[in-house]
Amino acid sequence: MASFPPRVNEKEIVRSRTIGELLALAAPFDKKCGRENWTVAFAPDGSYFAWSQGYCTVKLVPWSQCLTNFLLHGTKNITNSNSLRLSRQNSDGAQKNKPREHIIDCGDIVWSLAFGSSVPEKQSRCVNIEWHRFKFGQDQLLLATGLSNGRIKIWDVYTGKLLLNLVDHTEVVRDLTFAPDGSLILVSASRDKTLRVWDLKDDGNMMKVLRAHQNWVYSCAFSPDSSMLCSVGASKAVFLWDMDKYTMIRKLEGHHHDVVACDFSPDGALLATASYDTRVYVWDPHTGDILMEFGMVRFWRIDEDYPVQVAPLSNGLCCAFSTDGSVLAAGTHDGSVYFWATPRQIPSLQHLCRMSIRRVMPTQEVQKLPIPSKVLEFLSYRI
Repeated sequence: MASFPPRVNEKEIVRSRTIGELLALAAPFDKKCGRENWTVAFAPDGSYFAWSQGYCTVKLVPWSQCLTNFLLHGTKNITNSNSLRLSRQNSDGAQKNKPREHIIDCGDIVWSLAFGSSVPEKQSRCVNIEWHRFKFGQDQLLLATGLSNGRIKIWDVYTGKLLLNLVDHTEVVRDLTFAPDGSLILVSASRDKTLRVWDLKDDGNMMKVLRAHQNWVYSCAFSPDSSMLCSVGASKAVFLWDMDKYTMIRKLEGHHHDVVACDFSPDGALLATASYDTRVYVWDPHTGDILMEFGMVRFWRIDEDYPVQVAPLSNGLCCAFSTDGSVLAAGTHDGSVYFWATPRQIPSLQHLCRMSIRRVMPTQEVQKLPIPSKVLEFLSYRI
């Protein structure tokens, strides 16, 4: 991996500010196996934070309540998860879909979580069935949990009620992702070497099996416009899929070990993948080019060649940004969650221009624009 520029002293990089912690309860007899926090997730509307506490349970906590507790107790706060209790309103004064805390027993070890919200105009892709058991409204918020036994359970976030039990995978469901377009299309990644596409608006019908991985699939992510899916896994695998045709677009090559995580930038122009080879690659998914290479776990800016902050963490297993990007949450081997404030900096004019144009056109179209070469270079993500 390339070293930092000579002007940068790695030891002088600012440490990110810790804003709070949620600690998992000790299990009876202090059991070790099964207490890992493999996954954390924020609801798309910022209403909830979910984390797998270990021992088959998921905790759903109103995110605003977390922030209030963190602020009340200072910038570094240790909060027992059971202390986050909302005052209960009587039934006459209770608001519909008022966020409240839940503990969900999933019946098996939880490996993956994903929130999904519905948009009514996005209809089920199944055209032959006129009647459905569930009709999801605009205010519907779902939580999908992927389990060790291969099952996927779908829960109503506001009530904690189990809605659907999806059964088709034969191994651990390692990751889950909902299409961002409100269609309630869910994709699951499993150790059984497959990705499966589910239509929750069709009562959880399994629409398609995506096969290309020769070994475990670790993670998957939709592009912001829901047209593309990235899946990563063992044996250096990184695949891009067309989610309108359910066909493979291309395989990305460059990692030296199993690839365990992936995600797209908000404008869809960049794809980041992380591997056991300790590298994080930033790709142009439209061309397959590697644009940048990072290492370790730090806060980076795309337009800088060194990290702007570091956040010390022991035995980390997963992480996720809050909906507004202001907080990073990381789950650990002992079932706890730690939170850091992300670096807040004014984006450069170049970055703002790039994001604006890349939200409406892919790399190939940008390169064909009839504009001066210097302007084109200014607007392009370059190797």
